[in-house]
Amino acid sequence: MNAEVERLVALASELADRALARGVDVAEARARSGSELSVKVRLGEAELVEEAGHRSVGMRVMKGGRVALTSTSDLTPTGLDRFVRDALELLEVAQPDPFAGPAEPSLIAKGPFPDLQLFDERCGEIDAAQALEMATRAEAAARSADVRITNTDGAGFSRSAGCFGMALSGGFRGGYASSYASLSVVAVADDADHKKRRDSHWTARRFAADLDTPESVGLEAARRTLKRLGARKVPTQEAAIIFDPEAARSILALFSGVILGGSIWSKSSYLVGREGSRVASDLVTIVDDPLIAKAPGSRPFDGEGLASRQNLVVEDGILRTYLCDSYGARKLERASTASAGRGAGGGVGTTTTNFVLRSGKSSASDIIKSTKQGLYVTDMMGHGFNPVTGDFSRGASGFWVENGELTFPVSEVTISLPLDDILQRIDAVGDDPDTRSSVISPTLRISRMTIAGG
Repeated sequence: MNAEVERLVALASELADRALARGVDVAEARARSGSELSVKVRLGEAELVEEAGHRSVGMRVMKGGRVALTSTSDLTPTGLDRFVRDALELLEVAQPDPFAGPAEPSLIAKGPFPDLQLFDERCGEIDAAQALEMATRAEAAARSADVRITNTDGAGFSRSAGCFGMALSGGFRGGYASSYASLSVVAVADDADHKKRRDSHWTARRFAADLDTPESVGLEAARRTLKRLGARKVPTQEAAIIFDPEAARSILALFSGVILGGSIWSKSSYLVGREGSRVASDLVTIVDDPLIAKAPGSRPFDGEGLASRQNLVVEDGILRTYLCDSYGARKLERASTASAGRGAGGGVGTTTTNFVLRSGKSSASDIIKSTKQGLYVTDMMGHGFNPVTGDFSRGASGFWVENGELTFPVSEVTISLPLDDILQRIDAVGDDPDTRSSVISPTLRISRMTIAGG
């Protein structure tokens, strides 16, 4: 535990103790500090340089089934006095909730916690000049890749680094430091019909040294854009759909939202009552794994002080569990899956960590080669998903597959099928997981979906 984390844990402990001394039953405090930097370059000129530091505390207090949340960035003695006083005043007007309460004390983690390599000191030291230089190099690589690249929507670099400490009256004390950095480029080309075709590429990692080079990011953005030239619609039909890892991640992210305890007890998920039943193809196994070193969603413990653990969500297509914090677990009459997140303001809710659809044994190229006819989707647009019914419909673009080959680019089509059917019609899973974000999927092929085109 570094010095800043220790300082934040001590501050959180002091605030929780002060609230307990004022008569609350439960006091849970979180303190954090850190900084963020974002820059954007377009056509070689800086368009945005934004840097901010933050220090704040948040607290959740409970008494007699009532719950109150408060937060502040005023860490002066006067500000902290007011912070504790506000929590107590809010508690007096809160309504009792029979399911409110902390995690079971017997479940609280005592440590030591695993070192998941979540913090890179170098990442936090990248200044605006260095960030602008990387973004400029990335954009320049895209612009110079081919004369058909006529413009860009810019290149951006962002990084964040910080620490937090948490103290719970149930006995937990802990914290850690974390970092994350990303670089992206959007390239633009003019098509023969004067339409603007654009595509992007990005890299993101916890450690700055693990980022792809700016030049490789720019060149890939250009390559992806040029492949879109000549895009056209295809006739309305049913056909196989292959999602590349980035598009597949969007599908997996939708599923991650409907297996949370809050979605289940509020009956806002099509998976209510489906535990133990088939919800996907037998090729599909999904885990929520917070213990992957350097991964974006990793953490040594959850927001209620429970030790992190891997949860098997879907096994060979069968839904094995919902993810729950303590509140959702009480609602659903089960145990927490150590899936609580805690916001800067002290509020607690269920979250995923690294939500992973495990890879198969087929390469993406083999999946394409084995597809007689279909659409290889590389990008989707819109938000057409109803979590209650599972209905899914989104705009898509990519490449038409004919006899195992990518033949021409496709745009301005819509693909649709209920999410339940999408997952159950998966007939190929790739070996190429995209690990840039906390939702991780390889290439997926759906045996058939509806394509609405021209």
